[in-house]
Amino acid sequence: MVFCYAKQKNLPEKYKGQHGYGDVWTWVALDPDTKLVASWLVGGRGVEWASVFMRDLARRLKNRVQLTSDGHKAYLTAVEDAFVGEVDYATLIKLYGQESSEQRYSPAPVVGCQLAVINGNPDPRYISTSYIERQNLTMRMSMRRLTRLTNGFSKKVENLQYAVALHFMHYNFCRIHQTLRMTPAMKAGISTRLWEIDDIVELIEAN
Repeated sequence: MVFCYAKQKNLPEKYKGQHGYGDVWTWVALDPDTKLVASWLVGGRGVEWASVFMRDLARRLKNRVQLTSDGHKAYLTAVEDAFVGEVDYATLIKLYGQESSEQRYSPAPVVGCQLAVINGNPDPRYISTSYIERQNLTMRMSMRRLTRLTNGFSKKVENLQYAVALHFMHYNFCRIHQTLRMTPAMKAGISTRLWEIDDIVELIEAN
């Protein structure tokens, strides 16, 4: 979660409840095998946004997949709506211990996990949110507007959307993943070459 224009608590009354002002969320779907980010969405946190995100993800997948999410309740309705039962889906909720006063900007220690099978027959060995949590760190490290305690936050949600799209385009097609020794797009078989920034610019100009 980041914020646009101003923090939620500091929003003028006329902007409260309007999308693009205050708290904004980035939804991300990652394939742990290829490290490809298959879908993302900058928006709100409600069921309607979850449904848009999951329908987009479902359209991009050729085969049945195993899916893991955290315990956010909006996922339950969204996954069923998008996949209509054709998915092996589980949730993983991490349980955290008490946060000390010295850990203001660090997460509290994980003391356990709750796993729940929601649909199909997911393999327990692959019920995990660790890869997407690492991807969230990559996002924050790669985009100044997403770092904590920054004054470089987006003033318009459109700018945030463009920045996130550019980041994931570069991540998928231009950046060689250290463990893969190729880009996620190449590993997934949707690209046969390493893209350059010029290739992205050409796409933008063509549109």
